[in-house]
Amino acid sequence: MTSSKPGMTRIVAGESAVPQRKRAIEAALAIGLVLLIAVGAVVASGLSRNTGAQAVEPTPAAELKLGYFGNVTHAPALVGIKEGFLAEALGSTALSTETFNAGPAAIEALNAGAIDAAYIGPNPAINSYVKSGGESVRIIAGAAARGAQLVVKPGITSAADLKGKTLASPQLGGTQDVALRAWLTAQGYKTNVDGSGDVAINPTENAQTLKLFQDGKLDGAWLPEPWASRLVLQAGAKVLVDEKDLWDGAGTGKPGEFPTTVLIVNQKFAADHPDTVKALLAGHAKSVAWLNEKPADQKAAVINAALQESAGAALPDDVLTRALSNITFTLDPLAGSYPRLLQDGVEAGTTKQADINGLFDLRPLNDVIDDAGSGTEPVSAAGLGHN
Repeated sequence: MTSSKPGMTRIVAGESAVPQRKRAIEAALAIGLVLLIAVGAVVASGLSRNTGAQAVEPTPAAELKLGYFGNVTHAPALVGIKEGFLAEALGSTALSTETFNAGPAAIEALNAGAIDAAYIGPNPAINSYVKSGGESVRIIAGAAARGAQLVVKPGITSAADLKGKTLASPQLGGTQDVALRAWLTAQGYKTNVDGSGDVAINPTENAQTLKLFQDGKLDGAWLPEPWASRLVLQAGAKVLVDEKDLWDGAGTGKPGEFPTTVLIVNQKFAADHPDTVKALLAGHAKSVAWLNEKPADQKAAVINAALQESAGAALPDDVLTRALSNITFTLDPLAGSYPRLLQDGVEAGTTKQADINGLFDLRPLNDVIDDAGSGTEPVSAAGLGHN
């Protein structure tokens, strides 16, 4: 994996004026108590002014380092970068990017400071928030909903046929990994994070999953787009479960909708550079609007060009068409689905039970929506954080 990492700019606050105050106090002591009191008052006043002068106001960041995946479910990132929406909105803040295969790896990079924000699935965001005691990340917008399926060998026709089989997911603890484990549990199967159990789950990079399936070494996989479509159209897989059929709209009021990709930001970065976060969201909103407004052929051309640059290969037209038909691009992170997502992670053994109030901060997004004056309704965190 290659990445571009421009040098960081560090802004150092000015040095303290304590030595000057010390000399003033010493001089005052030399000429008597009365002058000491007078000079002390002057020094105190100067200290107050100096403290106010040194208070650091939030400023735009010199650079924003953004992570995303080379998947169609990350099309808002692909289009935002390719069409220049993100860079234009960020203005003088330099944009650098890095691609990942799955969410847990992106979270590791974000927590290490290698990136500042990321397009990611909801379960790794939840897991990071829980592990950090609410200090690591905030979800600031939705990006994509739907677009994940369990695809299997043609001979597998029901859940009953999966006992003893081997399935793949993009990465342990990722959104599709948790969804697969939760679904298998509901079918009465036991799975373990070490790959043992009634059904073996082998977390595998998506490109390798395609090859292993073609070679007959995997029985199926729960995958995001375009990988589900690639296995169906390029490797002869069939759909056993379309995840949209598992969501009845409870908590969101949108049957068939579930979050696949959201935009998150490092909490400290957001606190230090709120204007930069708002600028990122303005570019993101423009990208989502573009995806929802442009004709299919134009969308396909731009997305494929972006995939060529980020993932090294464009997609066949039929694969891209099928993938796009399975996805909804939206600014709504579908916060009402998160209690279920958290519980699925707990039952899968990839996260712990916790209070996730505060995971969302949608105020900057709603400011962007309001500034645009497009008539778009504000996005709500549905009681799971700040609106």
